[in-house]
Amino acid sequence: MTATLTPAEAWQEMIEGNRRFIAGTPAHPHQDTARRAELANGQHPIATFLGCSDSRVAAETLFDVGLGDLFTIRNAGHMVTESAVASIEYAVGLLDVPLLIVLAHDSCGAVAAAVQGTAIDAAPLPPNIWKLIAPIVPSARRVLQESGGTSVADIDPEQVGIEHLRGTIAGLLQSSEMISDAVAEGRLAIVGAKYRLTDGSAVPIAQVGLADTDIPSLAKEQK
Repeated sequence: MTATLTPAEAWQEMIEGNRRFIAGTPAHPHQDTARRAELANGQHPIATFLGCSDSRVAAETLFDVGLGDLFTIRNAGHMVTESAVASIEYAVGLLDVPLLIVLAHDSCGAVAAAVQGTAIDAAPLPPNIWKLIAPIVPSARRVLQESGGTSVADIDPEQVGIEHLRGTIAGLLQSSEMISDAVAEGRLAIVGAKYRLTDGSAVPIAQVGLADTDIPSLAKEQK
């Protein structure tokens, strides 16, 4: 696998790896001493990964790839932070990575904290944690409004996670001319997916820069 792949080809590689992981037949590619030596003088990852800092969501494992295949960035809630944007720009601008995967997941603690934070009587969180998850709160409020509910108990956290995932993609495009230009020029595609903890699947939710026919391998989330 090399960075000469098109965005669609890179996504197909990721889907095939995820299929192997789901089936329990991983190939564990690029994890030997030869690969380590090959990468000593440079890297050519085929995908950038922005995901959540959750011990259950290990990108290289769930996509069945190895050393040098993913340029990985993680923070709680896959947030659009300055460091995340700068890291993605490095991957796009200097490494010519053709694909960016933004991965949400079931039972996200950051999403749960944001949902609870919408309550008027919510217990205060440590300032740094609140600052990190605050961007998710508008998604929680939108889901509550759309549901017609009146309390935190009426908010579906999984739907909030999907709303936030879409917001992350939009935020990346708005935050970086380099990223948005790469998408417009066809050099980069962005796929937002949700990782299902129970079966190991990375289900596409939203995409920018790929046709619908480029993401057929797994059923799309209907929510």
